[in-house]
Order: sequence, then structure tokens, then C-alpha cells
Amino acid sequence: MKLKHALIISVLLIASLALLGCAGPAGPEGPAGPAGPAGPEGPQGPEGPEGPAGEAGEAAEAVAGAEYVGKETCAKCHEEIASVFNMSGHAYKLNPVVDGQPPEYPFTEVTELPEGYTWDDIAYVIGGYNWKARFVDKEGYVITGLPGTRGDGNEDYVSQYNFANPVVGNEAGWVPYHPGEEKPYSCGPCHTTGYSAWPPDAHQNDMPGIVGTWAEPGITCERCHGPGSLHAENPHGVALEIDRDSAQCGECHLRGAPESVNVKGGFIKHHEQYEELFQSKHITLDCVTCHDPHASVVQLRKAGEQTTRTQCENCHFENAQYQDSEVHPSVAECIDCHMPRVSKSAVGNAEMFTGDIRTHLMAIDPTLIEQFTEDGTATFSQLGLDFACRSCHVEGGSATVKTDEELIDKAWGYHDRPETP
Repeated sequence: MKLKHALIISVLLIASLALLGCAGPAGPEGPAGPAGPAGPEGPQGPEGPEGPAGEAGEAAEAVAGAEYVGKETCAKCHEEIASVFNMSGHAYKLNPVVDGQPPEYPFTEVTELPEGYTWDDIAYVIGGYNWKARFVDKEGYVITGLPGTRGDGNEDYVSQYNFANPVVGNEAGWVPYHPGEEKPYSCGPCHTTGYSAWPPDAHQNDMPGIVGTWAEPGITCERCHGPGSLHAENPHGVALEIDRDSAQCGECHLRGAPESVNVKGGFIKHHEQYEELFQSKHITLDCVTCHDPHASVVQLRKAGEQTTRTQCENCHFENAQYQDSEVHPSVAECIDCHMPRVSKSAVGNAEMFTGDIRTHLMAIDPTLIEQFTEDGTATFSQLGLDFACRSCHVEGGSATVKTDEELIDKAWGYHDRPETP
């Protein structure tokens, strides 16, 4: 049996060798098959030594918003507009005292100072353009008392200088302004450009009495048009803001909610024009419809020019054509009756129904005599005949005295045309 097995194995071996001897050459290598699944992760090797630090890369350019550049930069390109604007009152809301020298104004001079002070003691003059001037000391407080006596309660000290006003009939002179009180200067939002109340403990030039900071004193170009650095760098590619809406002016020409016009001492408080317009259909107009935003009424009046861009009779031509009076058309303008001086900035004469600023209440109620509410804190939305008529028709005025009944009788239907035959 063993011999038989050995013989069979021998035959198989000889056959296999014969087949190998007859096989052809190996063919080309076939394409690689798909990768097999990843094997398990090996153990973490030891940490190698720290390599040298690489070179510092270039810092990324900061992306910043526009910054304030100041009125002088604006004037380099907008010279004509700047020359007009620099004659208006906006630019003189707050005026720095530099090297002990008083600020310069187009039409007035501030030469007198509150008792006890020199120009070296003054940081800023508030106003001084047309109606009045107040003063800020070197610590940023509005002057209300002698040096070193701030907050002492002295009610006799006078620190506001009023210019003479022939319309009201007052001479130039000093009057009290919060006498004896400690009065921080908090008027920056409407008297400066680029005002900021943040952070809350920030003070302009580190003066503790000044609330907030600003880029430039006074109302200048960028207060209405926004910060101009990007426009200055690329005038054709970056346009400045031009907002003609009355609400833009109303950011400063109001005192509170526009639904009520505030009154004190027998007159509407100053800079309430937006509230006054809000009371009537004239609110649909933009302020710039009548006013050139770069030129003030004062400078135009002094130049003998028309003080508004359009006039009352442009819209109210029928009212202008007929008035129930032979005298009024030759001695009075529309604004004398429809925009009387109901407001007060510096001085007013309540007995003569004359303040020092014209109101923007324009509609006359021919049945209304008094102008203010019973408690004297607000005005009615229409003009009463006290101011519309009695600023002239009063004892000592420019016209004959009239009773209430006479005024009502004349005012009723004053602009109504008579029936034609």
C-alpha cells in the first residue's frame, strides 16, 4: 500500500513539473484594487522639541467708520458755502476762548465779562451772536457767581449779557442766570458737533463741569452732514448725508414732546420751532422749503436780502390779494400778524406782547384773545389776538388801542373776498 501511495505522489510531481515547464510568461500587473478600511490608530508618540518661532505676519488693516475732520477741512473744497455759513448763528453756539482772547463774531462784540472775571478765567462763550452771551469757566461750569463761590446761593449775581434790542425796547445789560447755583454745561447735544455722552464719566478737555465730549464746538458742517473723513479722502466715491426732513432740524429746535409748546414767563421758550410747526398743517413742509440751511435770517436781514427762500404769498396769494384794511398792506407784512414775536431768547416785554423771536405758529383764531393756557405753561395751537394784533394795537404801541370786541370783529373774515356784483 505504501508503495502504491509513493507511486501516485511521484506521478503527480512529474505532472506538475511538466505543466510548469509548459507555462507562458507572466502578464502585466492589473489595476490597484480599492483601498481597504483604515486600521486602528496607533499609540501617541513622544512630543518632539519646540521649533523656532516663525516671522510675524502683517497686521490686518483696521476697518473703521468715518471720523470728524472739522469745518476747515470742509471749507477747502466748499469755500463758497463755508463763507456763507460762517456768517450764520449756528457756527457760534459755543465759542472757545484762545490765549485769553475773546471770540470774534460777524455782527457783535463780546467785550464785557461777569464781575470778578478776566478772559483768562473763561473757557467758552455760549452764544454772543445776536441775542445774549453766557460764559463757561475753566472747570466747565456755567458762570453763575463770583469766582470761587459757585453754588453759594447768591441770588443777586448777574452773569448773562443781553444785547440791546430796539424791537423789544431794552438796552444792553446784565441779567441773572441761575444765580448762585452750580450749573454744569450740559448743552453739548445742540451746541456742538460730534457730541458724545459715552462713556458717562467723559468730560471735554477733562473739565469736570462739562457733560460729554465733542469733536468741534458750535454747530458746523458735520453736525448735519455727518463725519466727513471718508468723503474728504474720496469725494466722488463717498457722498455725505443730505437730510432735508424737518425732523433733522427738530433734533435741536424743540424742548420736549412736539405735542406741546412750552411756555415760561409769558413767552414761548426759545428753540421750540419744531413743536410750533407740529401744531399745524405746515408740518408737512420741510424747514428748508423756506429757509436756506446755510444762511440765517439775521445775516440775510443785515445784508438787506430776502430772509426766506419762498414767501407767504407764493402759496397764500389769495389772502395776500385781499385784506380788509386800507392801512395794513402798507405798514405790515404777513409775518407781523401771522408770525408775531411770541418767543423769547433773551428779553421780552409781556405788556407789549413782544418777545425777541418770531413764532412758527401761523394760523390766527379770530375768536381767541389770550395766547396761553390758564396755568401759563403751554400755548394754544393757533395765534390769539393778543399777540397777532395787540403787539401793535396796545397802549404805547404803533397803532390805536382796540378792545377785544373790536379785534374779533376785524379779524373775523379779514381775508374773505367781498361778493362781486
